[in-house]
Amino acid sequence: MINVLIADDHELIRRGLKQLLDDTDDLRVTGQADTGMEAVNMVRDNEYDVVLLDISMPDKHGIDVLKQIRDLRPNLPVLMLSMHPEEQYAVRSMKTGAAGYLNKQSAPAQLVTAIRKVASGKKYISSEMAEQLAEGLSQGYSELAHQTLSNREYQTLCLMAQGKKLSEMAEIMSLSPKTISVYRMRLLEKMKLKTNAEAIHYAISNHLIE
Repeated sequence: MINVLIADDHELIRRGLKQLLDDTDDLRVTGQADTGMEAVNMVRDNEYDVVLLDISMPDKHGIDVLKQIRDLRPNLPVLMLSMHPEEQYAVRSMKTGAAGYLNKQSAPAQLVTAIRKVASGKKYISSEMAEQLAEGLSQGYSELAHQTLSNREYQTLCLMAQGKKLSEMAEIMSLSPKTISVYRMRLLEKMKLKTNAEAIHYAISNHLIE
């Protein structure tokens, strides 16, 4: 039996995932968390075989939660779930230590397959993402500007593109406005951009936001 922790701030999504997994013979939901901190505490205090982690948690970004879970239990596979397109966070999640990445709009059978695969110690990416990576390799991979950013800088870029004010970004990321300003300056410098408008245009053009 594969024991699963679901970490998602939407109750309806948690309920739907639980029903799907509990109806599968070899899967069982033994924990649910609606914040990133609760997920970290549950991983610390309980034993799970797989964590399903939403990348957009209300208190902490999913990438930060992933890091904390990896620090606590390095061998616990974490499957990231998101409404964001795979090209936005999949590679970044895998580099941070996720065992897999799946869009929430994926078919239920695909989710079950992904959980079984990561529970067995393997990595999971969708066939669509695998094709994108293969195409990148065949064409001669060249790193895009946003892929040089740290996770915090990348999150700042995406929030800028969503039209968030400095104070809103600071609240979402649980950081001071001054720190956010530093991230903004760093990302502009790394991406060789001069203004916020250029950064926002880049993010939209490269489909970094929905």
